[in-house]
Amino acid sequence: MSSPPPAGPLPAPSPEALPPLDEIDEPVRVPLQIEDWLTVIVMGLLALITFANVITRYFTNQSFAWTEEFSVFLMIVLALVGSSAAVARDRHIRIEYFSGSGALARRKTLARLGAVLVALLFSLIGVLSIRLVWDDYRFGETSPGIGIPQWWYSVWLPIISIGIALRAVGLFIRRSRGSGQA
Repeated sequence: MSSPPPAGPLPAPSPEALPPLDEIDEPVRVPLQIEDWLTVIVMGLLALITFANVITRYFTNQSFAWTEEFSVFLMIVLALVGSSAAVARDRHIRIEYFSGSGALARRKTLARLGAVLVALLFSLIGVLSIRLVWDDYRFGETSPGIGIPQWWYSVWLPIISIGIALRAVGLFIRRSRGSGQA
């Protein structure tokens, strides 16, 4: 016959026994596949453009003038889309010594603080870059390589920055609620 369990509260698990916050699978309202598919599309375009330029150079000893400019633009978009995915999945850069140690409440507080700071930063970038896009449009700036309107490139900075800020707000809401949807 076994003995009854001891009376009183159970001891709290050690911080090492608690799973890291970024390993907790959380549902989100806006599917993460958006960033995943954008990443695949941008990487595919980059590979296709680079391959076409290499083949053209090999056979004609000349390259497409637009490939470098467009590739730089796509790499910037790729970095921003990757940032959005990292924020939504709570895998952005942090100092693990501080964020991964301690009690679960402390880790959630640090995660909320990080989400607020990311949301503020990318909201500021989004708002300030709207002015950049307006100036590019108003003054008729053209790209240096192929001469297309510069705002065609710069218009994506405020759009994706605001998207990152919204992902950070969603992360903050999820961390504030616990495991609910955001």
